[in-house]
Amino acid sequence: MADDNHSISNNNAWRQPRETPSLQENFQTIAILPSWPWWRKLLAFAGPGYLVAVGYMDPGNWATDLAAGSKFNYTLLSVVLLSNLMAILLQHLAGKLGIVTGRDLAQACRDHFSATTTMILWILCEIAICACDLAEVIGSAIALKLLFNIPLMWGVCITACDVLVLLYFQKFHFRYIEAIVVVLMSIIAGCFWFEIAISQPDVGTIMSGLIPDAHILFNPEMLYIAIGIIGATVMPHNLYLHSSIVQTRKYADTLSGKEEAIKYTTIDTTIALSLAFFVNAAILIVAASVFYAHGYQDVNDIEQAYKLLTPLLHAPLASTLFALALLASGQNSTLTGTLAGQIVMEGFLNICMSPWLRRFVTRSLAIVPAIICIYVYGDSSIGKLMLVSQVILSFQLGFAIIPLIMFTSDRKKMGAHVNAPWVSILAWISACLIIGLNIKFLLDFFV
Repeated sequence: MADDNHSISNNNAWRQPRETPSLQENFQTIAILPSWPWWRKLLAFAGPGYLVAVGYMDPGNWATDLAAGSKFNYTLLSVVLLSNLMAILLQHLAGKLGIVTGRDLAQACRDHFSATTTMILWILCEIAICACDLAEVIGSAIALKLLFNIPLMWGVCITACDVLVLLYFQKFHFRYIEAIVVVLMSIIAGCFWFEIAISQPDVGTIMSGLIPDAHILFNPEMLYIAIGIIGATVMPHNLYLHSSIVQTRKYADTLSGKEEAIKYTTIDTTIALSLAFFVNAAILIVAASVFYAHGYQDVNDIEQAYKLLTPLLHAPLASTLFALALLASGQNSTLTGTLAGQIVMEGFLNICMSPWLRRFVTRSLAIVPAIICIYVYGDSSIGKLMLVSQVILSFQLGFAIIPLIMFTSDRKKMGAHVNAPWVSILAWISACLIIGLNIKFLLDFFV
């Protein structure tokens, strides 16, 4: 019991001690008292999981889910489920890393790997964040066009201004950001409850789609979309984000205190990602029950889906709610994407950049390719650009997952909270599956 009465430090397992806390301005700003009842603790820990879940229902998911449902009916629904289960496991590990070590994943990499390896991992992570931001920019611009008839080019430029809104809310308590995210997620979920209710999909066919199909591995086009779903669902930057924002809670710095924090964080993550699974599955189900069922088997464009929903469902609100959910999704992702970018840069490089400057750089790297593609290829290039961005995310996943599993499986770093053998085995299976799918896709593509 002696270890339960003092702070558990694992700094001797790292090459260097932790210098500054992750997200220093929000570090341990939400107090949680040991005397509180379980339900109050559960509510106090609730929040980070929903910020993480935002990345699992961002506009990039829409492109892959629409393409999957319209082209292959419910077949790829099993990939959405599998991706979500892997996401829950990996986010559990990310949250545990932050709680136990007091480091986010970027700081852990910097304190463990050489400077060269750290720099490579940072560059790869920045590429992933830019790819994710590209999908958010395009998704928000499309929503503005559909709702307010704003040209796509202007919509892309307008999205650059959301940095001002973001900086405004960053001045408030971290709970305000979590509240905004939950409200926007509720709007997204409510819109798709309506879409599913009026599309009336066949429940039996949906259940059969949850069973994995071997054809996915041998159909290059199906595999390409499957990899996009994995890249859009298991977001690499979310692992860095989660390992940081769990530290906004001020829990007891003891063995039992950390164990309790891990338990409630895992519950929060599971509930939030279950909601994200519903949204992703709903997009695919609507695409299958509406587009595939009516012979529209090549709908991988959000704008095309918007135009088809109302006439096919005979519901005037169907298209409007679809666009509203898309706008909420894009703005939600903007909040969490900025936080992830700040965490990654500060963690890997130990450099604190002004939030507005960090947002300007990241969003510029996303806006420039979007504007170029729209100018050269027209609006029709947007759907393919979003799908490609998700495949890029999937390729980067291994470089975030492998260090995460390594650290949480190391007893010297995690102490009594080290992964159980079965957890490590499942995590490594997930990593091998993701990396293996990417290798298979590359071989098919080049050979």
